[in-house]
Amino acid sequence: MPLGGSLEATGDLFEPYRLVDADGVVLVPAAAYFRELAGCGRPAATHRSYGMALLRWWRFLRAVGVGWDQATRAEARDFCSWIQLAGKPARPHWRYPGGGAPGTVTARAAAGTPNPVTGKPSPGRGYATATVVHCESVLRGFYDFHLQAGSGPMVNPFPLARGRRTRAGAHRNPMDPFPGQRAGRYRPKAARRIPRQIPDEKFDELFAELGSNRDRALVAFWVSTGARASELLGATAGDADPGQQLVTVIRKGTRSLQQLPASPDAFVWLRLYQAQVRGLVPAGRDQPLWWTLRRPWRALGYDAARAMFGRANAALGANWSLHDLRHSAAYRMARDPGMPLTDVILSFRVSRGCDLRRLVEDTVLGETCEALSCLFQRG
Repeated sequence: MPLGGSLEATGDLFEPYRLVDADGVVLVPAAAYFRELAGCGRPAATHRSYGMALLRWWRFLRAVGVGWDQATRAEARDFCSWIQLAGKPARPHWRYPGGGAPGTVTARAAAGTPNPVTGKPSPGRGYATATVVHCESVLRGFYDFHLQAGSGPMVNPFPLARGRRTRAGAHRNPMDPFPGQRAGRYRPKAARRIPRQIPDEKFDELFAELGSNRDRALVAFWVSTGARASELLGATAGDADPGQQLVTVIRKGTRSLQQLPASPDAFVWLRLYQAQVRGLVPAGRDQPLWWTLRRPWRALGYDAARAMFGRANAALGANWSLHDLRHSAAYRMARDPGMPLTDVILSFRVSRGCDLRRLVEDTVLGETCEALSCLFQRG
């Protein structure tokens, strides 16, 4: 499929991203929807994820020769079928436009193939089911907005599931968990993913493959605080408090400040990293805490951090993700007898203790199996 159009960052607080076509013209329907998101208080990360979903839809419509306001359920059905089979477009590295970037994976296992080190299935080159589900939800909301505004088609191309007239969980008791209901007709069923922790011995091997004090400090903070990758990468120099062993992050969603306790080793690696970059990067409490290791000095972003972690994974033949470090932190906290559940709930910013069930159920199951195995061996 031709890769026409792009999602451009503007740097504007009220319009962080804009969607343009192949000729560089701003797409007015998408711009109106972005203004609606800004009015609802959605952060810039939401604008980007929604914009990527709209970009895929616009490229598909351009390929089939249908206007956005003339799309029917046939195009929506074909789009949802295509995105489940299509491969993700290759994005060249800005330093290596011709390819051959260090750490680039040239061959990838087929989707669903278990990794011999981690046991996690390989994502393959296609879009994940979560991406397909997200695209369907975004496009249904996009056409609902224009349907109410009177600027789009009279029928939403992305309808609700058959037999449904309202959104899923519209009259749910807030004290009860969400029931398993399908919201969209063309929404695929997502498999329930099992959280994966990194075993301690494998974590030590992974930690040994990290190439700099900055990388060691990052991983140590991630695995000891349980913070999301983007939350820690957004910290500034003044957010780290070595005296109280606390680091302040901006929480995803609520955008509230929260201080998280970190391990002493994390602050030791941070101090070693700061001593290396002293005089090379701008100093100040409001400056980013994490910087790139090569010129031009820039604030470390999520993609660069993921590439760093991917290189350490490649040395071991593993496929752990940055989010697995958050799961590992939850497992360690859940196994710590000196840490009450209320502190774990506060660290992970969940509303109820049952929200941690997916994070700790494998630990409980593993400890139960280990206890039964020891019992049978004694017998």
